Amino acid sequence: MTKHPFYVLLHPFQGFWDLKYENKGKLRVALVILLLLTVSTIVLRQFAGFVVNFNYPYDLNSIYELQNIVLPFFLWCVANWSLTTLMDGEGKFKEIVMASGYALLPLVLIRFSNTLISNVITLRESAFYYMLDTIAVLWFVWLLFIGIMTVHQYTVTKTIVTMLLTILVMGIITFLGLLFFSLLQEMLGFVLSIYTEISLRI
Repeated sequence: MTKHPFYVLLHPFQGFWDLKYENKGKLRVALVILLLLTVSTIVLRQFAGFVVNFNYPYDLNSIYELQNIVLPFFLWCVANWSLTTLMDGEGKFKEIVMASGYALLPLVLIRFSNTLISNVITLRESAFYYMLDTIAVLWFVWLLFIGIMTVHQYTVTKTIVTMLLTILVMGIITFLGLLFFSLLQEMLGFVLSIYTEISLRI
C-alpha cells in the first residue's frame, strides 16, 4: 500500500480511481504524508541554504508550522465535504482526506530535495530552486484537482467551481470560528467580572 502514493504521483487518473473503487488508498498513509509535509517544511525553513533562506532560525516555531499545515488541510477537507454533500458529490469524508493527503506527496519530495539543493547552489542558480518549488505546487494542485474530480465523479467544470467554492467556504468557516471564540471570550469576561463584583461585595 505504501507504493500506491507513488503510483498516484505518476498515474493520477488510474491511481485515484483505484483509491476510491479498488480500496487501494489508506487513511493512515494520507496522514503520514501530511506529517511528512509538516516535517519537510520545518526542515526546509530551518536548514535551507542562506541563498534562499530569509528566516531567522531563532524566530521559527515548529508548533506554528504544524498549525499552518494541519489546520488548513482538515479545514479544506471539512469545507469540501460540507459543500459536496449539497452538490451531489459521491465522495465520503475519508476519501476526501485520502485524496487530499496523497496529492501532497510532490510537496514532500521536493521540499526535502530543495533543502539539500539550497545548500550547494549559488545565487545565480537559485532560480532552479524556485523552479522546483513552483513545479511542486503546480503538481500538487493538479493531483488535488484530479483527486477531487474522481472522488466526487464530477466534470472538469464542476470540479473547478467546487474547488473555488471550497476555498470560499473555508473562509466562511474561519470567520465564524473566530467570531464564536471572540463571543465566547466576551461572555467569559462578563461572567468573570460579575463573579468578581459579587465576591467583593460579599
